[in-house]
Amino acid sequence: MRLAPHLALPPIALGIAAAVWMIASAPGPAQIDGGAPALPVRVMTVAAEDIRPTATAWGNLRAADTWVAVAEVQGEVIWRHPDLERGRLIPEGTEVLRIDPADYELTLAQSRADLAALEAESAQLSAEAANTGRILELERARLALAEADLTRTRTLAQQGTVPQSRADEAERATLLARRTVAELENSLALIPSREARITAQTARTQAAIDRARRSLDRTMLITPFALRVTEVSAERFQTIAPGQVVIRGDGIAAAEVVAHLPIDSFRRLIGVAIEDMTLADMMRDGPSALIEVTLSPLSDPTQIWTARVDRIEGALDARARTIPVVVIVDDPYEGAAPPRRLPLVPNTQVQIAFSGASMSGLIAIPEAALHGGMVRILGPDDLLELRPVTAAFAQEGRVVITDGLSPGDRVVIDDIAPAIPGMALTPVEAAQ
Repeated sequence: MRLAPHLALPPIALGIAAAVWMIASAPGPAQIDGGAPALPVRVMTVAAEDIRPTATAWGNLRAADTWVAVAEVQGEVIWRHPDLERGRLIPEGTEVLRIDPADYELTLAQSRADLAALEAESAQLSAEAANTGRILELERARLALAEADLTRTRTLAQQGTVPQSRADEAERATLLARRTVAELENSLALIPSREARITAQTARTQAAIDRARRSLDRTMLITPFALRVTEVSAERFQTIAPGQVVIRGDGIAAAEVVAHLPIDSFRRLIGVAIEDMTLADMMRDGPSALIEVTLSPLSDPTQIWTARVDRIEGALDARARTIPVVVIVDDPYEGAAPPRRLPLVPNTQVQIAFSGASMSGLIAIPEAALHGGMVRILGPDDLLELRPVTAAFAQEGRVVITDGLSPGDRVVIDDIAPAIPGMALTPVEAAQ
């Protein structure tokens, strides 16, 4: 049976009307507050403080003093100290090696004999000079008599009282007296040159004696300071030649290490601004009184040794811009009790800690609070600010800020991602 079209319309209209009524009478969507909750973060209030700049370096120890014994004379080794072995400690002033001195003793004896002969010759010359002087006085007196006799004889011969032969004999006697006087005067004139020759020969012989004594002294090798033997290349009954290295040793009074420090770090350690001190000033003025130094072996960091800055070596590392600072440890064998406490021997690797003069009025923040030249600040109403700052240097996990922060600023030390200026924060004061 088929219904008429106008009888099916009322049910459809009723359904549409019901849907409209339900939509119109339904409650609206819930309204949610769009403000985000404040993010809790740790902050620190910065304040000016005194900071001692520090620096750390590493290096290998070496002996402050070394002894290289070089043979200066030739000869056979006739004696060697029983402790002259590698690694042994030998006190200062100990004779450790002796070379056969026989040849040099003979040379010394011969030179002394030559000197005695010259002294005897000098004494004989002095006696000859005195004797010749006395004889010359007598001969001059005889010459005066002969000349007087010649004068009388000539007068008498002219008068015919005496024959001419008598006058000739008087003249011959006078000439002979004059010759004798002249010979004696010449002998006395040669005395100074003979004395000068003897003086020169005496000086030469004395030099030979001194040289022989010096060579004799060099037959004994004596330690100039307390040392630890590192090399021995001479054995008993071995003949050694001049120039041969026979012993090497390291002094035990002090050890040193070269620490390469950046130039700026070194200037901070001595408390001088970069623009106020040149490298020439650093090289000239020793900073030992301004810097405290300690070092410890890498093999046992619990051992702490007090050290001091001694000097700055002349050669700077221009490429790395570092200063070679020489650090000295006095008495590196003090308290040594192997294996619990080892002495600071050469080639020991050590860590050197430097502590400089205190710098006042500095502001320091944790390194984690610095983000590429920016610091996150908790501003008014606890809203985040991003502020550019200037960092000077970092040490021990902190960065010193020279510009951009003032005492009382609150620095966010937690990491925020993303850090949006103006976002609300809930500050939690961090323990200093």
